[in-house]
Amino acid sequence: MRLQLYNKKRNFKETPEPSGKKRRSVSRLAFVVQRHKASHLHYDFRLEVDGVLKSWAVPKGPSLNPKDKRLAMMVEDHPYDYKDFKGVIPEGNYGAGIVEIWDGGYYSDIDNSEKAVAEKNLKAGLKSGSLKFRLYGKKLKGEFALVKLKGREDNSWLLIKHNDEYAVHEEYNTEDYTPENSPINKWLAKNKPMRKPTLKPAVKKK
Repeated sequence: MRLQLYNKKRNFKETPEPSGKKRRSVSRLAFVVQRHKASHLHYDFRLEVDGVLKSWAVPKGPSLNPKDKRLAMMVEDHPYDYKDFKGVIPEGNYGAGIVEIWDGGYYSDIDNSEKAVAEKNLKAGLKSGSLKFRLYGKKLKGEFALVKLKGREDNSWLLIKHNDEYAVHEEYNTEDYTPENSPINKWLAKNKPMRKPTLKPAVKKK
């Protein structure tokens, strides 16, 4: 899914999102996880490959528990500069809502190869539908895999944590690792819908 689709979906006179062509990091491959409050709250998982950010929408966010197999829907490539994007996409634009950076850093192939070799291995993994990599983030660390689901839509993958020294074995809720004063959390607190009282059925008198 090339950058043309990304650019086609957006009006850069209205949205602060970056446009641009392919651009590569200098020494290490970048990754970012963005928390996105659009029509639904979700996470966007992005890996730099071949000068763009390969991107997946992860409804429940990534997990450090190897038992969790988080659905990841592959979307269009995003420009490299998107790794630093945070802000508000105005109403009426594609993906309208709030974007904040949840985690980021650099990553490599599973063997922590030098950049050119790592990128070659990662491209091969993408093509085969089994992508294994190592993250070096503030929250996400260690080995992960993205596995394409067979017999499903072409863009359906699973994001899975490998059982390594960074794995946890208790319940992992991505939302627990977001700052209370983040822009999205402030919006959610302000716009939290009021719960309607539950009306109990009237008891008939005998």
